[in-house]
Amino acid sequence: MEGATLDHHVLDMPKPERYAHLLGTVHALVEGESDWLANLANVAAAVYAGVPGLNWAGFYLMRGGELVVGPFQGLPACVRIAVGRGVCGTAVGERATQVVPDVHAFPGHIACDPRSRSEIVVPIEVGGSVVAVLDLDSDRLGHFDDDDRRGLEALVRVVAPAIDWARAGSS
Repeated sequence: MEGATLDHHVLDMPKPERYAHLLGTVHALVEGESDWLANLANVAAAVYAGVPGLNWAGFYLMRGGELVVGPFQGLPACVRIAVGRGVCGTAVGERATQVVPDVHAFPGHIACDPRSRSEIVVPIEVGGSVVAVLDLDSDRLGHFDDDDRRGLEALVRVVAPAIDWARAGSS
């Protein structure tokens, strides 16, 4: 999608409406584009711009049995995360979205950015395997809720088929 922009009034919408708008933006960004890196980079940027209160938004890809940082927006991140470790690794291990209101209360939390207070991680499954996760962090306690979970799970359902995961190196 050429010149995709996010209208600032969208940030004032209720979460379900904001996610519906973001979903349309993401669909337009990935539609017809075959480059996995371009798609994940644009989706990370769209999420970072379209979800208020974030200090990090991006992807970790499964490579060689562990998560490896992919395209993101925010401060530099942890490069590798073992399955079952931290919020991202737990999302992979449990194959379920993790909504963490206080990361400091989460056993084994990995503090890549000390400003992070809450986190949501959505696993991306293709062909019965987790190939990546979408990870969002906020510097606000309790920032994420079921509206975020539903919205981001819908977004992942749009992104998953638009990525050539084999070329992305996911295993």
